[in-house]
Amino acid sequence: MTTYFDTLETRSTDERSAEQSAALLKQLGRSSADEGSVGSIDDLPKLPVFRKSDLVALQSDKPPFGGLNVSNIAHIFQSPGPIYEPGGISHDWWRIGRFLHACGIGKDDVVQNCFGYHLTPAGSIFENGARAVGATVLPAGTGQTELQVRAAKDVGSTAYAGTPDYLKVILDKADEMGVALGISKAAVGGGALFPSLRQEYADRGILCLQNYATADLGNVAYESQAQEGMIIDEGVIVEIVIPGTGIPVEPGEVGEVIVTSLNPDYPLIRFATGDLSAMMAGVSPCGRTNTRIKGWMGRADQTTKIKGMFVRPEQVADLVASHDGIARARVIATREAEKDVLTVQIETAATEPNGFADAVQSTLKMKGAVELVALGALPRDGLVIEDRRSYD
Repeated sequence: MTTYFDTLETRSTDERSAEQSAALLKQLGRSSADEGSVGSIDDLPKLPVFRKSDLVALQSDKPPFGGLNVSNIAHIFQSPGPIYEPGGISHDWWRIGRFLHACGIGKDDVVQNCFGYHLTPAGSIFENGARAVGATVLPAGTGQTELQVRAAKDVGSTAYAGTPDYLKVILDKADEMGVALGISKAAVGGGALFPSLRQEYADRGILCLQNYATADLGNVAYESQAQEGMIIDEGVIVEIVIPGTGIPVEPGEVGEVIVTSLNPDYPLIRFATGDLSAMMAGVSPCGRTNTRIKGWMGRADQTTKIKGMFVRPEQVADLVASHDGIARARVIATREAEKDVLTVQIETAATEPNGFADAVQSTLKMKGAVELVALGALPRDGLVIEDRRSYD
């Protein structure tokens, strides 16, 4: 029998629309958006789209939050860009508890939280959610895999939170060390959960579900154990629009995900995520009644998440500018052994790739293989980031 995090998950369509419309009007009163033309959520397309580039510009002018009406903040985080995000510590501030509950995680679980705690908010986001469901948290962060295995064994970790790939790293290391772990649930995000990897976890007796969240918005959508699409979170309003515009697509069409947050502490109205998805017809077999999206289906721009971190076109431009020997560069994302692989093709007259490794790491914030190509060899097709991973 399905249990729910709260009664919001089983509201009727009319109840949800009326209550979210009322919350939206209050949210508009807290923001700088022009609220005069909006009477309900159906009027949202009348308002302009707010993009990350707009946020960066505002924050550059008025740090750290661009003059937005932010309140009840306990933390300030920094994500690549840089972009600064507020964070609260009140009950389920990012609404991740709803996702963890759907994963079956509760007060009897010890969650090994392998999201990062340094500067970026993911570690705090999932810790806040774990508190909301009463679970105990091992704040493991990333790296030091042998210590991760030892800690998981010693404290009796029953659940994992982190990027999809890193759980496999821990499990493989445990196998190598001859250590049996008790992890049976996994709540993953920050990257695509590929079907083959999910099946590998299932073969090990681990239920692995994924959510879609951002540092700015918190939880946007999440899987339930029905594993049919992602259910939109109750604390946001999601629109799918023609990329680069604020115009809604036809039902079921792929478009850019636009999110309005109903978090009163950080009012973001029609915030463009840059991600692609599509609405699904019907409701989840699990009984949750909110609309579903098909999950992450790529980027509306070339910004790509690799190893759990976004790589943006402007970072590639910075790489080219950082080194006199680089004429052009292209970042390529692939998969090997169920892990993301970053390769940087550099168009140059140089012959020694090691001379570019430091520049790649300092500008892209991660290590990658460097391939040198001859001057004029990279295609002139406008691409600076190419994602060759299969999402079938």
